Amino acid sequence: MKGIYKDLKINEVELDMSNPRIAKYIEMYDKDSLTSEALALALGSGVEDSSQTNFNSLFNSIRTNKGIIHPILVNHQEDGKYIVIEGNTRLKIYQEFKENGVDGEWDTIPSIVYEELTLEEIHAIRLQSHLVGPREWDPYSKAKYLYNLCYVENLPMNQIIDFCGGKTSEIMKFIHAYQDMEKYYRPQLEADDEFDQREFSKFFELQNASVKEAVLSRFTLENYAKWVIDGIVDTAINVRKLPQILKDEEATKILLKSNIKEAYEKTITNKPEYKDLKTVSLEQLCVELTNRIYNMQLKDYKDIKDGNNELGAALTNLKSTVDWFVEDMNKE
Repeated sequence: MKGIYKDLKINEVELDMSNPRIAKYIEMYDKDSLTSEALALALGSGVEDSSQTNFNSLFNSIRTNKGIIHPILVNHQEDGKYIVIEGNTRLKIYQEFKENGVDGEWDTIPSIVYEELTLEEIHAIRLQSHLVGPREWDPYSKAKYLYNLCYVENLPMNQIIDFCGGKTSEIMKFIHAYQDMEKYYRPQLEADDEFDQREFSKFFELQNASVKEAVLSRFTLENYAKWVIDGIVDTAINVRKLPQILKDEEATKILLKSNIKEAYEKTITNKPEYKDLKTVSLEQLCVELTNRIYNMQLKDYKDIKDGNNELGAALTNLKSTVDWFVEDMNKE
């Protein structure tokens, strides 16, 4: 699979209408209303402010530089059509600049052209471009695409891993987080435009076995999604504190009235005193170490980072040991 550089005429290159995010926009509106700005939002993070900023930067950069730096990727199909694989927004901007008479040469666009790619090869290019490449999609879009490959396109997991690297467990965390967000979060919103893809990280952290087990031991995933909506789950990193909170009745009551941060502070005040480390359980050691790292002062962190090599080496050794143990524990 090797592409060839060409300057293609913009009127012979077609947008990739098979892209599920473009198709969804066309279903909601119509093809004629698909401006470059609307296309950028459809293909972007789904967060209007973020996508708008990225689009404006791209739009102004192309106009100022009178062209693009990175060629678009195009599939030359058996029927002779040139279909964009990666670079739909850039092509649309070129087309609009030509239509509106913007100063510059917009008749042709730099392209890397591939000949008669298979669907699997197209997926491979998208995955490399947007999951591990320089123009990564936001986490929600990654998860949605992985879900589509796994359950709509029915690609084998080993093929998906070959395309984008990583481990089965990590890819499944993305997919399950997407499923939980769509099944439990979206239906509880009053309107679909309230759906905030930035909340995805909170559902990604939920996929850690200890977290999900702790939540389901007393509540439901509908409850968790409502916590996200109500701000009880305040930050993604705090999700990891839920197992400890949900073991404590008072902390759980505070959680339901406030948020994870305040509930976790309750568990800190209730922690037992340790006198002899040899008598402390492994679970207690894990909790204590987690507490100390989470609540470390910036000055202490800088001291460790800049000068305390012994502690740095000890933490590095601990990490490698824990990584090995957790990986062995989670072997499929």
